[in-house]
Amino acid sequence: MLRPVFDWLDSRTGFRAGLSHLLDEPLPAGVGWWFVTGSILLFLLGVQLLTGVILTMFYVPAPDHAHASVVYIMDTLPFGRILRGLHFFGASFIVVAAIIHMLRVVAFGSYKKPREVTWLTGVVLLLVIMAFALSGYLLPWDQKAYWATTVTINVARSGPFGEFVAGLMRGGDSLGALTLLRWYSAHVFLLPACLIVFAVSHVYLMRRHGISGPVEPQDGPSLPFHPYQSARDTLAMALVFAALVGAAAMFPAPLDPVADPADASYVPRPEWYFLSLFQLLKYFPGPFEPVATVGVPGLVVGWLLALPFIDRTPGRRLRDRPMVAVVFAVLGIGVATLTSLGLRDSPSHSRPAWTPLARAGSVFVNDARCAGCHRDGGAGGPISELRSTHDPEWVRAHVRDPEILVPGSRKPPAGAMTAAQGYAVLSYMRRVWAKTGPMPQVSAGEQAAAVVLGRHCATCHMVDGEGASSAPDLSTVGRTRDAMWLKEWITDPSAVDPIASMPAFGEVLTDAEMDDVVAHLAGRR
Repeated sequence: MLRPVFDWLDSRTGFRAGLSHLLDEPLPAGVGWWFVTGSILLFLLGVQLLTGVILTMFYVPAPDHAHASVVYIMDTLPFGRILRGLHFFGASFIVVAAIIHMLRVVAFGSYKKPREVTWLTGVVLLLVIMAFALSGYLLPWDQKAYWATTVTINVARSGPFGEFVAGLMRGGDSLGALTLLRWYSAHVFLLPACLIVFAVSHVYLMRRHGISGPVEPQDGPSLPFHPYQSARDTLAMALVFAALVGAAAMFPAPLDPVADPADASYVPRPEWYFLSLFQLLKYFPGPFEPVATVGVPGLVVGWLLALPFIDRTPGRRLRDRPMVAVVFAVLGIGVATLTSLGLRDSPSHSRPAWTPLARAGSVFVNDARCAGCHRDGGAGGPISELRSTHDPEWVRAHVRDPEILVPGSRKPPAGAMTAAQGYAVLSYMRRVWAKTGPMPQVSAGEQAAAVVLGRHCATCHMVDGEGASSAPDLSTVGRTRDAMWLKEWITDPSAVDPIASMPAFGEVLTDAEMDDVVAHLAGRR
């Protein structure tokens, strides 16, 4: 039925001849699984472009809304957490795939004559991929984005035309709206254009000169790309995509609290693929910094670009190219060592077993609000069993006001819980579900402070990785704020900052509660 349509379309476009050219390319005998790396990389780039386009439909490139739009994508947009996870983890997958593909090309000597320009476009593609990862840093406008970008701009100042380059990246005297807009423009418009141009050129040159094939020519007839190699490529891409979806589903893409330019105590840490350069900076301080920021990376990139012209040995076997093998071995060991040292020096972000919110949640769970129904033989059953039938967010919404989700259920005598109490109960329930050990004994003041945090603060603030992220993280607030400042701020924020949006708690908390929560926060270092 559709054959006349395809015949008409082919007579106008010649798509069958083009499809035949793509699928019937003859491959040398011996081409196998090692030659799927390029297809995997091209597939991952396509996934990254597609997820990026969808994310731009909901992202707002403005400091006042960027972080909130990312929170909306992750918390409200259907499958938004998976979408951002695919884009976030996809960057790491692409870096790994690009490195493996480059190492395969080097090991097989596929950069040799007549494929020198194909190699050059591949090196440029690697640099474009790294630029993508770097420019995407700032877009979430969280603490990591702000301070890591600040470090990046400061690093750029140590290179040639440093002040000009830093000013171009910053867009003004300080990091702000123009900076975000420029990095967004580079990430969404400039770099994709470069990527498409060089990717198309790379594939065209690869098709023009053909696949290099195994190192040692093998006897046997050449086979068409489809279905022999295309089947391997499809299976490999499916497995990699399954791993990427699994990572996005199991591990939420990280998001720090919204950027706070006043919090200079934040210690930025780059993603793992930039960690070696970050670690290298520690060994070349002060006037020697350009060695780490320009000298060493420049030598590495220069070596990669010059490789086809330096290595003039006739054979493709790696043992016939000892200089190439040694240089890449040294580079690999150096990058791995620096990355390992950087990971070892990174601060731990592990959460304590029993957070203050979890302690507060235990109080709310065991009072009359929950215990009336959720007990052995009660109407709701033990609350520890809720996870088998409902997801955590349902539980949080239910404990806030059971009447909404279960009409006819008994209304708690004290009224609906606050959002902060909902977060605290969920924090406690996560420990119950995970069968964490018994709650440690704490002083009465610490317990009272935990109840205050769980009743009022978790609506906006995060504590030890739990709560909301619309206000600064309180996990280490004692590093930068003393008890006197904290008491003044909690009592009446507008007296400290006229444009503060936080409500005053001076008349909400008792004197004892105020003293307990101030002492607790001041001690969080």
